[in-house]
Amino acid sequence: MLEQRIQQHFIDSADLKYQAAQTLSHPIAAAVQAVLACVTSGGKVLACGNGPSAAEAQQFAAFCVAGFERERPELAALALTSDNTLLTAAAGSHDATQQFARQVRALGQAGDVLLALTVHGNAPNLLAATEAAHERDMTVVVLAGRTGGKLAAMLRETDVLISVPHDRAARVREVHTLVLHCLSDGVDAQLLGEQEIPL
Repeated sequence: MLEQRIQQHFIDSADLKYQAAQTLSHPIAAAVQAVLACVTSGGKVLACGNGPSAAEAQQFAAFCVAGFERERPELAALALTSDNTLLTAAAGSHDATQQFARQVRALGQAGDVLLALTVHGNAPNLLAATEAAHERDMTVVVLAGRTGGKLAAMLRETDVLISVPHDRAARVREVHTLVLHCLSDGVDAQLLGEQEIPL
């Protein structure tokens, strides 16, 4: 019984990825172009999310700075979820919903990209960060589930919404990981040219 349950997780995850491939390829390609335009003009990516999405933000920043699967020059990226002192300072003396927005206002410049990762798209701190990014004339890329929630409604024409068509958080996060891999690989392919990745 337990093994069948485990196998069903694999099947459900694979089915969703297969179904989402065609739907998500266009917005992922648009996100690749946004990140590429940013980093090749001297800009940076600021990534943020809550809970497990915070870890995904850190992972993407690591892919940019330390590399993905190929050797290349470092790309400027920072996870806004990494500074515990700064994050907890907001909780102690300021409005905690501004924890990412303050960093965006302090670090963000026109031409930079804000990457916001979320399952539901309704977190007040991500909404505030998006508003701050727009104030700075940054492009916003939202990686979300289902409809993208309130975040999707805030986006401008120049922003990108990558919305995984599923309600279950675990499935959405599994696809988010794949999307981040596609995004990293796409940037590398555009910078370094297409090539087979060695096994």
